[in-house]
Amino acid sequence: MFRQAKWSEPLIFELSVEGRRGFLVPEPEREIKEKVGSIRLSEDMARTTDPDLPELSEVDVIRHFTRLTEMAYGVDNGPVPLGSCTMKYNPRIAWEVASDPRILGLHPLQDEDTVQGLLEMIYEMQKWLANITGMDYCSLHPAAGAHGELAGILLIRKYHELKGQIDKKTEIIVPDSAHGTNPASAVMGGFKVVEIPSNSDGNVDLEALKSVVGESTAGLMITNPSTLGLFEENILEIARLIHSVDGLLYYDGANLNGIMGYARPGDMGFDIAHLNVHKTFGAPHGGGGPGAGPVCVKDRVVDAEKNIRLGDLLPGYYVIYDEKTGKYRLKAPGENSIGFLKAFFGNITPLIWGYTYILMMGNEGLKKVTELAVLNTNYFIKLMENVKGYEIPYGKGRFRKHEVVLSAQPMTEELGVTAEDVAKGLLDAGFYAPTVYFPLIVKEALMTEFTETETIENIEKYAERLKEISGIAYQDPKEPKKWPVNTPVGRIDLVKANHPSTVTPTWRLHLKRVRGEIK
Repeated sequence: MFRQAKWSEPLIFELSVEGRRGFLVPEPEREIKEKVGSIRLSEDMARTTDPDLPELSEVDVIRHFTRLTEMAYGVDNGPVPLGSCTMKYNPRIAWEVASDPRILGLHPLQDEDTVQGLLEMIYEMQKWLANITGMDYCSLHPAAGAHGELAGILLIRKYHELKGQIDKKTEIIVPDSAHGTNPASAVMGGFKVVEIPSNSDGNVDLEALKSVVGESTAGLMITNPSTLGLFEENILEIARLIHSVDGLLYYDGANLNGIMGYARPGDMGFDIAHLNVHKTFGAPHGGGGPGAGPVCVKDRVVDAEKNIRLGDLLPGYYVIYDEKTGKYRLKAPGENSIGFLKAFFGNITPLIWGYTYILMMGNEGLKKVTELAVLNTNYFIKLMENVKGYEIPYGKGRFRKHEVVLSAQPMTEELGVTAEDVAKGLLDAGFYAPTVYFPLIVKEALMTEFTETETIENIEKYAERLKEISGIAYQDPKEPKKWPVNTPVGRIDLVKANHPSTVTPTWRLHLKRVRGEIK
């Protein structure tokens, strides 16, 4: 029987006791004082008040964070089947390499000759990711998936600007099954979003696409496999349509785990692709970040007269190998680049983690990742077929790739038991809930992805709990509304929790409310 830590752990500020110390800074030795003299900050740099820090002993801090870990759940505890947010196991050997002090101690401004080993790894990573995606060039500069998306959109914009057609290229087409960040990135890039529907097979509706493709089409953003877990069967025709009006085809790499080693976006007609190193290639995701979202491009001509190619538009620094000197060098972005999207090169730690993962897996290992991820998904589907209260919409009878979207709509219509209730029921049994209510085209969605690292036993236990939830719901529909009861925090009022007047992102804001400084 699952029981999570039941105490209500206070914030570390609430544990603070005035005057309590965990560490005493020693006074400088007399010889040092005599040699250095008195050191004082200038008035414009010195604080006027003490920093607002909690005051605790060392044992207070250790116990606080230990209790928090007992209340937390992560991939080290069990499955984290967040659909489209691949949460695979993070290999410890990759953590060890990425945490090597010889890497962590490096400074982004130190001489290139002193970081040749690191630059060589980055150079190889650029080549590997370009090869895996079927692209020609790859920038490791973007800091995360959505950042890579933005880079992709800015590349599309720059492409049309250099061709003198940005005034008419005003629209980005996005399927209704796309990730929510796709339309957001397109709007941030200054484009109008045109949404197209999916057909009953789960593919892009080609007739709808043909009706909106035109002179104003700047590009199309699409995930393949889609958030429904289905491979887009008409991708070559989609690429032909977009290219026929000089648009660019953008690949959202969040779901690469379902085709890696078997299919490449570049071979499908994509011009631009972003990847999530913090997902597909084993680096931690979410709170274990930071992330990395490399963006890769085909060697497509932008301006033949000026010899400008799509690779010239990539953001940030690019590592090149100088054959004359035998050295690796950082190449700064040129005049046609979209420039810097963040400081320095990029987020090195997840890149090194991903580098280690790829090196460790090799070609055959990466293919095996895809095989097992797809096998796990379709085994889970078999376990859930014909379970009362659930259904799998779109593409009936089609195999899924990396994930599957269950719908609790039958249970909702018959009993009033929702996807949220099902998710809470999973929490009560010690499982992590899947992504709920997404994609928006699936009512009462439970988007589930186990990845290649999950065991058959855990998949079976997960399916059994879903069946158990259905059984309880049909016996007593009121019972699921009480869940969760085995977690430190019960069900919260979502409206209140998300309202601007109650959201409290910082302790400083909390204190201002307590003092009546803000309402």
